[in-house]
Amino acid sequence: MGQNSQESDGEWRRCVCPGSYDPVTNGHLDIIGRAAQLFDEVVVAVLHNPAKRGTFEVEERLDFLRVALGDQLASGQVRVQAFAGRLLVDVCREVGAVAVVKGLRGTGDLGYELPMALMNRHLTGVETVFLAADPALEHVSSSLVKEVAAYGGDVTGLVPDLVLRRLLELRNRSQGSQGSHGSQGSQEEG
Repeated sequence: MGQNSQESDGEWRRCVCPGSYDPVTNGHLDIIGRAAQLFDEVVVAVLHNPAKRGTFEVEERLDFLRVALGDQLASGQVRVQAFAGRLLVDVCREVGAVAVVKGLRGTGDLGYELPMALMNRHLTGVETVFLAADPALEHVSSSLVKEVAAYGGDVTGLVPDLVLRRLLELRNRSQGSQGSHGSQGSQEEG
């Protein structure tokens, strides 16, 4: 839609797809891609609290997104940017977004997201557009993917390949450190 909406009413429409993206999943990528069909530009806003440490550093999350969104970034229709310790409405104001786009996996997500959407509209008038998750991905969340991968489950097809490789590295490193602790038995003094 990108160019069509701009040509039909002369107004550039930009949205924000916010999240921690710790890590990005194929569910996120589906929502971002569908948002790009509805808006002229999508700002993928990696929101983070500097006081909290995620599984992946912010710069690595940005790299995951840049690799996964390569073609869309090259087209100029999607951009990726990090924002720390800010209200989402302030991010929207800064980038000139008319809407927030969020994916909904089920009624639980709606119960969580709706009050925030209403508050955002109350504060600044920014609207929230909810997109239903692809049924094949509606069970996918960053936290669940990390947990399943950490315990040896196969998350192939749920995250981009680069993320999958990093999750496997983290699991192997974790298993290696657990193994080394077990082999360092204490010696009894006699």
